Amino acid sequence: MHAGSHYNIKEFLLWTRREIYLLLVLATVPVLLYQLLNWKWLAIPWVPIALVGTAAAFIVGFKNTQTYNRLWEARQIWGAILNGSRAWGIMCRDFISADSEEIRSLLYRHCAWLTALRYQLREPKVWENLTKSYNQEYLKHYKIPERETPLEDELKKYLSAEELKLILSKKNRSVQLIALQSEHLRRLRQAGQIEALEYIELEKRLADFYDQQGKCERIKNFPYPRQFASITLFFVRLFVFLLPFGMLAELQKLGDAYVWLAIPLSTMVSWVFVSMDKVGESSENPFEGSANDVPMTAMSRTIEIDLRELLGESDLPAALQPINNILL
Repeated sequence: MHAGSHYNIKEFLLWTRREIYLLLVLATVPVLLYQLLNWKWLAIPWVPIALVGTAAAFIVGFKNTQTYNRLWEARQIWGAILNGSRAWGIMCRDFISADSEEIRSLLYRHCAWLTALRYQLREPKVWENLTKSYNQEYLKHYKIPERETPLEDELKKYLSAEELKLILSKKNRSVQLIALQSEHLRRLRQAGQIEALEYIELEKRLADFYDQQGKCERIKNFPYPRQFASITLFFVRLFVFLLPFGMLAELQKLGDAYVWLAIPLSTMVSWVFVSMDKVGESSENPFEGSANDVPMTAMSRTIEIDLRELLGESDLPAALQPINNILL
């Protein structure tokens, strides 16, 4: 997540500079051929190009709306996890008449669940965009915590050695951690340390965590439909290729000297379309580790601080801060 007021124009131009270079070439070649070699037949009527541009604008707008919805849904899910985690903390503290170590185990295991979940959501998928050159360059401005520290090192902060070994042997570790929570509650219920109604409420809370995890997995494992992503790419590329040829005839009406303006004008208009498409692309996968991701790591740290304060602990980790305005 970008935590500043906005991306500055320098960042944006650097991010799209490869496209700008290509657009300059696409705009310059037709003008040179038209002016220097007198290939007047290169000029294309404006109407078909305008129709292609309208279709491209429509599909780019559709893509940006849908990818924003994916990003916003992901943020809502993690907001629900944050609120549910706080409720879990006070319910464990106030519903369970066991010693503090039992409650501590439940809250620490919840932190382990958050950790396992965010590590799973950061695993790369073939359709994600973080491997593209312009995104790899921007990675120099920030770090992805889940790629800096192994999962085992993080989980050992919250789990016993026996539980750690068990969890690391499983494929879906976050699912198994919730199962351990349920098993722990069952033992406490059998020992008479939780009343029946309160036990049911705690189990409902675990079911809700499963529900939120499933929503995250749905977004992670089902990409923005490839047919829509492909047609957007095709339409934008077709439009930026045709645009300089349409500019030739229109500017020729103003005079021969004005034809040279097709180079900057075509580049500028094409850059707008290409940039809008890239912005939509950058919001497609809100868990991949890009600069526009949902800040899962920071939210998990906030939950950990809140839960450990409920336990009365004072030696707490610091809240995560943005690095170059990027918070993950």
